[in-house]
Amino acid sequence: MSAQAASRTPRLAATAGRNVRRTRPAATPKPLKRDEKGVPIPHVNVILRDTHRSRLADHYHHTLQDDLLYMTYKHEPTARPAPRPVRLAYDPNDPYTKHRFNPPLGGNRWPKQLPPPSSPDNVVQLERIQIHSMIKGATASRTNLLGPIMALRAISGASEKAGGQHTAEGVQLVKGRMNVQGWVRPGIPVGVKVDLKGPQMYDFLSVLVEFVLPRLRDFQGVVMEGPSNRLDKMSSASGVVSFGLPPQALGLFPQIEVNFDAYPQTFGMHIHCVTSAQGVGAQNRARALLSGFQIPFARS
Repeated sequence: MSAQAASRTPRLAATAGRNVRRTRPAATPKPLKRDEKGVPIPHVNVILRDTHRSRLADHYHHTLQDDLLYMTYKHEPTARPAPRPVRLAYDPNDPYTKHRFNPPLGGNRWPKQLPPPSSPDNVVQLERIQIHSMIKGATASRTNLLGPIMALRAISGASEKAGGQHTAEGVQLVKGRMNVQGWVRPGIPVGVKVDLKGPQMYDFLSVLVEFVLPRLRDFQGVVMEGPSNRLDKMSSASGVVSFGLPPQALGLFPQIEVNFDAYPQTFGMHIHCVTSAQGVGAQNRARALLSGFQIPFARS
């Protein structure tokens, strides 16, 4: 080994443990922008999709929809007659009554409208579920609404613009519309509500019929009117089925039961199941749909 090579070896050994190439310092990350509520806004648009298929939705599309078409089918061998023209109280061409309120004669005929023809395209289906609760102590202090807001968020799993969905409204405040002396004034929050659609609607319905209603004491079913009820009444022509739950039912939801001590006060709620049924007998078709989801009904 030559003397020149021996003098070069310590130099190579000294520079082997360090990087000779110059590198730029790491860029300092910019802080995330924040919205009006102070929540950081990510650099990318994050949208959460469904992680699993809804069991009750599959039950409706694969089984219940065909059964409802068979149960509610009404054969019409001939074409329907043309609807009767609407007769107004005043002549619309009369200049003396042109700008006067002109109601139709015979009152409101909406409850007496015939349902659409039976076909696979217009089988009754569940559109949305609204959970509504009025809090009496909200007029004294708005802080009494914090518990119901937390409870409805836990039960429904809905929050404002959750998962990047701009149509998600979340839990909303219900404000008074008229002045009730000594209690409510217009614009004062008096309750909370939440609208459920899609998979969240079916998930809430499955929890309701599997965990809450079977364990609810002295619950015989949703009370319905007697068989002598007319089908062309205002309530019978509506496709909305409403029923209430007592305050004891709140602790039967699994989301509340695991952390029941976090909710100092229980409250009742009203549940409105909005369906696509309309026309004469819409209430019966809506009840047939909900009974397919194992919601019991009982005569009054």
